[in-house]
Amino acid sequence: MPKQLTANDNMKSTLSYTLIFLLAVAVAPLSNCSKSTGQKETEPEVTQHYTFRVVNEYPHDNNAYTQGLVYIDSTLYEGTGLRAHSSLRRVQLETGTVLQIRNLPTGVNGDYFGEGVSVLGDRIFQLTWLSKVGFIYDRTTFDSLGQFEYTTQGWGLTHDDSQFIMSDGTSTLYFWDTATLEITRTVAVHDTSGAVSRLNELEYINGEIYANVYQTNRIVRISPTTGFVTGSIDLTGIIEWTPGMDVLNGIAYDSVNDRIFVTGKNWPKLFEIELVEL
Repeated sequence: MPKQLTANDNMKSTLSYTLIFLLAVAVAPLSNCSKSTGQKETEPEVTQHYTFRVVNEYPHDNNAYTQGLVYIDSTLYEGTGLRAHSSLRRVQLETGTVLQIRNLPTGVNGDYFGEGVSVLGDRIFQLTWLSKVGFIYDRTTFDSLGQFEYTTQGWGLTHDDSQFIMSDGTSTLYFWDTATLEITRTVAVHDTSGAVSRLNELEYINGEIYANVYQTNRIVRISPTTGFVTGSIDLTGIIEWTPGMDVLNGIAYDSVNDRIFVTGKNWPKLFEIELVEL
């Protein structure tokens, strides 16, 4: 027989429902606390892919084994490699004419193999490959202003006004204080597949580091903060291959007119390009 509810039972029932309701109201904000902090989930890093459009073509000395390239004040500065053929050059963009040249000296272990160059103020800095020695020149006269040492191989060199950025053929980039030339930090370059190595000639463009990937037709855009490859540029087909030419290498940027120039080792042409998103 069903139990007959008394007035006391009705009061207990009412109190129970009230307590359940109050607990539900109190607990509800706790279940949503992650939404109320204002924090957003980190978006996944994505590499943007590009092809290119050729804007202009210029003559280039096909005897220049290009290792470093800089454009500033309407002039190209170019560092070339190979033993007994390494040099620093001032080049006229429009004609490819070498206006000034300084050959690298002979070292204790033979001729220096020139690598990346960077222009900072009235000085030019040039790396060598295996000698672990770099040279400093007067920008106007190309007179020697001294030399410096480092502990790795020397490949590419650029700067962001406050720091030099150097590559050594691995996936690591080295940041140097421009006054002391001492390493301040390093960054590991990577994309979603892992480390990106064989980083060669460098150029700092609008807050990113552009780097040739040695022995490929690829230039990568790198975040100097995280090392992540934010962009990948495929330059396949930019030049018709002929005997005597070597790999793509050389990136220069005209910051005044927002122009990007690329060339290669022993290439007869230098190209101004625009990036085209894929």
